[in-house]
Amino acid sequence: ALAKLRGFGAISRIGAVFRPNAIGASTLAAMAVPAERLDTVARYVSEFREVNHNYEREHRLNMWFVVAAPEPGRLKQVLDSIARTTGLGVIALPLVEEFHIDLGFDLRGEGVKRVSGGPPPRVAIGPSGQRLVAALQEGLDLVPRPYTVLAARAGLAEREVLDTLAKWQALGLVRRFGVVVRHHELGFGANAMCVWDVPDAQVHALGEALATEAAMTLCYRRTRVPPQWRYNLYCMLHGRERTEVVGKLSDIAERQGLGGCPHDVLFSVRRFKQTGARYAEVEAPRNG
Repeated sequence: ALAKLRGFGAISRIGAVFRPNAIGASTLAAMAVPAERLDTVARYVSEFREVNHNYEREHRLNMWFVVAAPEPGRLKQVLDSIARTTGLGVIALPLVEEFHIDLGFDLRGEGVKRVSGGPPPRVAIGPSGQRLVAALQEGLDLVPRPYTVLAARAGLAEREVLDTLAKWQALGLVRRFGVVVRHHELGFGANAMCVWDVPDAQVHALGEALATEAAMTLCYRRTRVPPQWRYNLYCMLHGRERTEVVGKLSDIAERQGLGGCPHDVLFSVRRFKQTGARYAEVEAPRNG
């Protein structure tokens, strides 16, 4: 069943979702790309291994992508290279505070939400941990004993791999371990990034409240970059139809007292790339 879903494109991978900035460094970034150059620039940006998500969205800033790297210096190199080669400005919007990030996607919208909470821990994982991260980056193989194969790729014993993964989950380094889906292939064709300009003194309380809303699939605070980008509170909504998402957003904004805050809604137009974040410089070799 999993192989069939992956072949259809409904599953991106099965594996670990690492908590942002718990290892390595990452940021959301945006660019305003002329329409006639969009395909070329998107292809160039997506070729970076460090870029794991890349979308066109309805806005003057029409290209939005996520960069993850082993350390901040490499992250800066990637962003600088993109800006230099394309001749276009790149706005980096690093995470400040997470409220709900990749704790699972409820296809029926009936589950109880879990809120992320607290700053991400910094964990020293050592050389063996780095090898395990490298081996995990493409997800588990669909074989009868996937952890045996994973351990061989990382050069570790299977028991050590299982114990390490359990420890990382307990520490919060791994947000969850499971199936990472592709929303569009599962029928969720309306994907909107909703952003608000919220007074800094209120953003924490509002973010925690938004994160509990059943419709929210992501919720976090990011750095403002005035004058290009004034917003500091973000959430993601996925729906089967655009009108469904707009209706949910309106209800949530009214209920949470966000009606008076400047805001914008950026629906996705195209997905250029979606993979897991790559925090290791070199991947462990894959068997077979």
